[in-house]
Amino acid sequence: MARPLATTIAMVLLAAVAAYGAEVSAALVQPALDIQVALASDVMDNVQQNAALVEAEAVRLGPPAARIAGAARQLTKTRKIEDARVAFGAMSEAIVAYMDAQKLSPASGVRVAFCPMVKKPWLQKDGELRNPYYGRAMLTCGSFQK
Repeated sequence: MARPLATTIAMVLLAAVAAYGAEVSAALVQPALDIQVALASDVMDNVQQNAALVEAEAVRLGPPAARIAGAARQLTKTRKIEDARVAFGAMSEAIVAYMDAQKLSPASGVRVAFCPMVKKPWLQKDGELRNPYYGRAMLTCGSFQK
């Protein structure tokens, strides 16, 4: 028995939304990972440029990602590593909240970690924990949450 046309169209749309969601997650995650690596290494290398990539993707996503865009915009304006870490925390919280609300998960091999000292999450590739909020001073402080 053939499916009704409306059911077939709905299935195609759901598949397209699921595929789009996976793409969106990667576009937000990779620049955030690059920022995390820099801050964990106590450097500002490409932090503003990667924050601008996050902001551009969040703007493209529209109102559900507005909090990400605002936090990333603040990160693009930072010059001191201490300020970048604060802005990165706000951006990371916004990304994790967005991913949870949209029911997205990070790409394979990427996890959500949490720093109990600043009470903020961050995205990081699997492996040894590398805390971006304290860098080398407390590099392994925190735990993986997801």
